[in-house]
Amino acid sequence: METISVEEKRVTREKVAKPMLYLAMGSMFMIFAAFTSAYIVRQQKGDWLKFDVPQIFYISTAVILLSSVTMNWAVTSAKKNDLVNLKRASLITLLLGCGFVICQFFGWSVLFHERIVFAGKISNASGSFFYVITGIHLAHLLGGIIALFVVWIKSTQQKYNSENLLGVSLCAIFWHFLDLLWIGLFLFLLFER
Repeated sequence: METISVEEKRVTREKVAKPMLYLAMGSMFMIFAAFTSAYIVRQQKGDWLKFDVPQIFYISTAVILLSSVTMNWAVTSAKKNDLVNLKRASLITLLLGCGFVICQFFGWSVLFHERIVFAGKISNASGSFFYVITGIHLAHLLGGIIALFVVWIKSTQQKYNSENLLGVSLCAIFWHFLDLLWIGLFLFLLFER
C-alpha cells in the first residue's frame, strides 16, 4: 500500500482548493446576476417605489473596504512569518466583518421605520428586492466571517507561516470577492433606482 506524504497532501490540497473556491464564487456571482437582472426587469413593469439608500449603508461600505486592507495585512504578515501581526490583522478583519453585519441590520431597521418592508400590504417590489439582494450578500458574508474566525483561531495557535498559508490565502480571496461584490451591489442599488 502506497503512503502519501504530508507534502503530497499539501500540494494536492492547494491544487484543488483554489479552483473549487473560484467555482463557488462564480456560482455566487451568477446568483447576484440573476437577482439584479430580475430587479431591472421588474422595475420596468411600473409601480416602483423610489427611496433613498440609508446613510448607514455608506458606512458599511467603508467598513468592508477597510476590512480588505486589514485582510491584506494578515496575508502579508503570514508571508513574512509575522505571527503577532497575523493574529492582530485577522482579528481586526473579523471585527470589521461583524461591524459590517451590524451596519446592515441598522440599515434594514431604518428602511423598516420608513415603511419600506420586505412583504405585506405596504410592501413594494423595490423594497423587497433591496432586502433580498442585501440579505443574500449578508448570508454569504456570514460564511466569510466563519472563515475569518477559523483563520483567527488558527493564527492564535500559530498554525500559519510562510510555508503554510493556504487557509489565510483562501480566506483572503473569498473576503476580497465579498468586498468587490458588495461594492458592485451597493452601486447598483444606489444608481439603479
